[in-house]
Amino acid sequence: MTSVIIAGVGSYAPKRVLTNEDLTKMVDTTDEWILSRSGIRERHIAAADEATSDLALNAAQAALLDAKVKAEEIDLLIIATATPDYPLPATACVVQHKLGIPPHATCFDISAACSGFLYALEISYGQ
Repeated sequence: MTSVIIAGVGSYAPKRVLTNEDLTKMVDTTDEWILSRSGIRERHIAAADEATSDLALNAAQAALLDAKVKAEEIDLLIIATATPDYPLPATACVVQHKLGIPPHATCFDISAACSGFLYALEISYGQ
């Protein structure tokens, strides 16, 4: 029987925070209007020099640390994103290089928006 184990988790959010109050100064809206329709109070905004691969790299480093796994041990990297660094190469290949995952590892992106994590999990389950 095949199984998938999530051995470690990691996350990263950019430092800059944009609140609903900040948005009210930019467009004709209110905090209440945004909150009642989206449930969002604030969002993190990537810096001008931060790409998706930078965000993924920080989250991956934290996940590897949590799992007590070295990047050299990784043989499959799937990045689920609707906002890749470039059309080609895949953001996963950029993270592979930055993280030090071996060249023989399989690394690719899937673009499935909100359901991307579930798709990536299902793909990895089939490996």
